[in-house]
Amino acid sequence: MPDSEVFTDFQGRVIRLSDERWAHILEHPEMIGQKTRLLEILSAPDLVIATAKDETVHAYHRFYEITPVTRKYMIVAVKIMSNDAFIVTAFYSNRPKKGKLVWQR
Repeated sequence: MPDSEVFTDFQGRVIRLSDERWAHILEHPEMIGQKTRLLEILSAPDLVIATAKDETVHAYHRFYEITPVTRKYMIVAVKIMSNDAFIVTAFYSNRPKKGKLVWQR
């Protein structure tokens, strides 16, 4: 298994972030320096959506008035399986992802 950091989400679920996935996230220049927000979203999201494309990918959302790219949601996509959960990607977006509402603050 590649090197990973491990975090806990708002439901106590253990979520991995591999070095490879973090490098992928940092390909978006606006995500540099945003790891604290990423962890904040996992622990205290505004809403969580099971994405329309893949219901095992949950998009954790939190809205920020100020970001490196104006007012936006930061979305952290987490693949959730029976024995593992890991971050796929994270990015800023103008609107929430489409899908089934899993949880809302």
